[in-house]
Amino acid sequence: MSAAVPSQGANYTPSGGSAAAELANEAASVGARHPGPLSGMRVLELAQIMAGPTCGMLLADMGADVIKVEKLPGGDDARDYREPRINGVSAPFLVQNRNKRGIALNLKHPQGREILLRLVRDADVVTENYRRGTMEKLGVGYDVLSRVNPRLIYCAVSGYGHEGPWADKGGFDLIAQGFAGLMSITGESGGPPVKSGSPVADINAGLLAAIGILAAYAHAQKTGRGQFVDTSLMEAALQQTYWHAAFHFAEGHSPGPSGSAHILTAPYQAFKTRDGWINIGGANQANWERIAEVLGHPEWRDDVRFATNSVRMQNLDALVLLMNDVLSTRTRDEWIAAFDAAGVPVGPVHTIGEALTHPQTLARGMVVDVEHPQAGPTKALGCPIHFSATPAQITRAAPLLGEHTREVLGESGYSSAEIDTLVAEGVVVEARATAGD
Repeated sequence: MSAAVPSQGANYTPSGGSAAAELANEAASVGARHPGPLSGMRVLELAQIMAGPTCGMLLADMGADVIKVEKLPGGDDARDYREPRINGVSAPFLVQNRNKRGIALNLKHPQGREILLRLVRDADVVTENYRRGTMEKLGVGYDVLSRVNPRLIYCAVSGYGHEGPWADKGGFDLIAQGFAGLMSITGESGGPPVKSGSPVADINAGLLAAIGILAAYAHAQKTGRGQFVDTSLMEAALQQTYWHAAFHFAEGHSPGPSGSAHILTAPYQAFKTRDGWINIGGANQANWERIAEVLGHPEWRDDVRFATNSVRMQNLDALVLLMNDVLSTRTRDEWIAAFDAAGVPVGPVHTIGEALTHPQTLARGMVVDVEHPQAGPTKALGCPIHFSATPAQITRAAPLLGEHTREVLGESGYSSAEIDTLVAEGVVVEARATAGD
């Protein structure tokens, strides 16, 4: 099987026609013989909304048994997002929590804490993204859990990290983007602060958490010792400023917003054609010279305003005006074909819908169909990491609130009668496939 064809599991169907379905069937067969690379890892996800669940979803896609431990009452706050919903189920919750088993647990109840401690004995990882000190107040902080299981990897994602004068502050993606300077470099020059359209701090924090967990897991496999892993939305946002930080370190001042343009090279930005926008990447001198040829103005290569990257950056406004005049004469697809033929990096500026239905997106399995017991047939983003020998798999939809409570507690030694009592006392709940779950 080609390394470019990921297995997403028996319940997965790429949205791309019969050829894609055949590839999925082949990949699923391989996946059945070769479980994911993290098969055998057990993760207890006490995180909610986005950063922590992003981490857990990646680990689950790669084979980890991720048990989502939701709070009571209500569960993950993402369940309450009213729009958009599919048959009463929060669509944002669905896309962040597939491939996980779910239990619902009242950690403020002594028996709820006892259940978690029992689950921790057999876990490799615990994740949470609450304000610093929250888990300690519940009696289930790292010091307590690591005594129960010295091999445990405990990963905390907070607003600002667990040290420093702002360590006790809560964190949100918008606030982190502002703190890290991202909003000061996004948008057009002279405009108001603009956040990224995507919650980059939340998503990147989830990625950093997954990387930290995997590094700690490798260490634990060698030494038998777990550890505390800690990252934050603030650091995840700051990490996005590599180029701009380099500019500040070198020049001593802060760059401002530059629209779609690059702060170091030109032309490298979005341009408007007759019927849409394209990105052109003139990231080096050779590409710039090809761009001038494709646009029918080879003389621009020797123009003193544009001869080198340094002077192109100084005269960027004039360069953009000239390029836009030419680009407006042909369609987006015509220009993409012309630049592709010349070997110039180019691509369309898609809407979300265009991106999700593009043949390349579908060929990589990045749109998947998942059957949910209440929402019915749903779509989600596929796993962006591909393995030739241990393919990622998508085998289950996001859990109903408490869908696997009985199953998970049974694996930890609770009898059916004991579980009935815990349900009756409100320590745990079981799934109900009704609107509003």
